Amino acid sequence: MQDHPYPVPGPPPGAFSQQTDPRAGIDEAVAGLDDLDALPLAEHVERFDAVHTELTVALSSIDKV
Repeated sequence: MQDHPYPVPGPPPGAFSQQTDPRAGIDEAVAGLDDLDALPLAEHVERFDAVHTELTVALSSIDKV
């Protein structure tokens, strides 16, 4: 017996691994913010973008969208 009476789309192939912890990259990206005070201001954007990307991936993987 199927869970759904009609096909339900899933994530694209290879988009997310079932064994991937969505929090795996967050700690590493956030740790990159630790030394912001030692970096030139122009380099801060790259670090914040990395954290934003990891948070986006983690949030989107919650519902597998």
